[in-house]
Amino acid sequence: MNGPNALYYSILTLLLASVVIMGSPGPSTISATAMGAAYGFRRSLAYVSGLIAGTVAVLLAVAAGVVAILLSVPHGALLLTVVSAVYILYLAFKIATAPPLSRRDDHVAAPAFSGGFLLAVANPKAYLAIAAVFATVSLFQDRRLLDATVKIALLTAMIVAIHMVWLLVGASLSRFLRDPKISRIVNISLAILLVVATIVAVLE
Repeated sequence: MNGPNALYYSILTLLLASVVIMGSPGPSTISATAMGAAYGFRRSLAYVSGLIAGTVAVLLAVAAGVVAILLSVPHGALLLTVVSAVYILYLAFKIATAPPLSRRDDHVAAPAFSGGFLLAVANPKAYLAIAAVFATVSLFQDRRLLDATVKIALLTAMIVAIHMVWLLVGASLSRFLRDPKISRIVNISLAILLVVATIVAVLE
């Protein structure tokens, strides 16, 4: 297959790969859903914006080869994993103990941009998933700079879309969480799911 049709096919392959690999449940996407459910859409936007910015930073680091250098440093991968695990456990505790929406006011602190950014850049799945997607398809075989630029642009758009979809899923649950008992069950379930997704990501 040559010409424009080949390019369209390659772009479609790249986008589908990003949905399957980057959009699957993991620490970042599960936390976006959990925040949406625990704090609602509007109050979770800062945190999810941090997730998006951090994931784009990982994408740029993968594209520039920085990740390969970092992981080649002795204990570099272990350090990332430990930082990620500690923060995710803290985040899971915050989600599990978040008060029901009916008992919450706007003075209760919601996770901030910096928290989302920290999780994204310390998320072990992000590096593996983005590296896998980035290496899956070559859009412009003989023009490496153009190839990298277009892939970065397309994957950035997918990162935004994927996180916003997961946030909307979580926010759609928030209307059911005014009942304290249901709210506690859902929040604890999402916190456990976040920890499990992280363990799976680390073991992979």
